[in-house]
Amino acid sequence: MDAVRVALLREVLAGTEWPAAARLFARTLRSSVVPRGGGLLLVGTEVYEPWHMAAHLVDESTWSGLPELRPTLVRHRVDPDDPAHLSAGLGRIEAAGRGETLLVVAPERPDGGLLERVHDARRAGATVLTLDGGDAEVRGLAHEALTVTAGDEVDLDTVQHLVSAAAGENGAPAPRGRRTFRDRLSRLADQLTAPPPARW
Repeated sequence: MDAVRVALLREVLAGTEWPAAARLFARTLRSSVVPRGGGLLLVGTEVYEPWHMAAHLVDESTWSGLPELRPTLVRHRVDPDDPAHLSAGLGRIEAAGRGETLLVVAPERPDGGLLERVHDARRAGATVLTLDGGDAEVRGLAHEALTVTAGDEVDLDTVQHLVSAAAGENGAPAPRGRRTFRDRLSRLADQLTAPPPARW
């Protein structure tokens, strides 16, 4: 999702908790990977693989100059002929430990095997973050959680867009006195979507 669409989405959600909650969660994500030089693992459930979140984080890592945001997508099923960047299976979570961050995207309750692996990774020192649908056991594993339930104004896909965009926004500072093209585009989008000034 480009900067203009994210700005429009934030405008639509202005007055709700979601833009601020997504920024707070993104700040936690960024602060857990950047000082450690990366080590971000992204996993979903057996039914839901967070492909879009992975793609957006790759884009954000490139645009923001923060390669640490580039995730390793951990998959429940890996075929022998899958390309290298899609060949990390659940065993990768078993190997996770101190200095790594595990982001779990779980709209529904994952199977017990994934929860057990996440629990083991946390005990080994990995930081666990969850974007979840409200399952108590998933939230109980997280150092930081952002929960989206069926009764909320947004869905989990929308929140993933907000989080990934916010993760990249607060990246490396632009060179002195110069802003990147993306910074300028984001500022223009904010100006175009701002309400007109009040006339008294």
